This record gives sequence, structure tokens and C-alpha cells, in this order.
Amino acid sequence: MAREQFQTLTEPMFYILLALRSEMCGVDIMAAVEKFSRGRIRVGPGTLYAMLPKFENAGIIRQTRQEGRQKWYAATDRGLAMLENEIARLRILLEDAERAK
Repeated sequence: MAREQFQTLTEPMFYILLALRSEMCGVDIMAAVEKFSRGRIRVGPGTLYAMLPKFENAGIIRQTRQEGRQKWYAATDRGLAMLENEIARLRILLEDAERAK
């Protein structure tokens, strides 16, 4: 059976979705990812602009506006639910790791 796309999120995907809890354009998303991860994760334009259409096609984010070539995006309800599920999954992993000590 094929694994569902976006069943779990990579770190860049997680931080992009975390950023898109608020409407942002690409440059702002890249800055937010770096800020939220305290510089540990840097998403370049190639990664970001490849990921945004995949998220949009999956209904995880939506384009909110466009001015010239600049586009703004925000997470959909589905995307926000996906983010919350991923946060819950990560909490369980951390709890399991703490108990295993």
C-alpha cells in the first residue's frame, strides 16, 4: 500500500506550515522558518517554491493574494489540523524517549 503523502512532515515542511499560520509571502516564509528554528533550518527558494505548489495542490495551504510576481499564502483548516496532528505526534515521541531513559 502506498504511503499517504504528507503523513509525517519533514523539518522544512513543518516549519513552512508553522509559518503559514499567518499570511506570508515567500521571503517572509523563509525568514520565519529561520527565526522559528533559531537558525537551525534554512529553507532556500528552490525548496520553498517547489513545496508551495505541492502544499497548495494537497489543500494544505491556499494562495491569499498576488501583487505582480509576489504571492501570499496561508494554511487552510486542513493544513492547521495537519500541523496540530504533527505537534501531537512529536510530543508522543518525546514522551516515549523520556520514559526510555
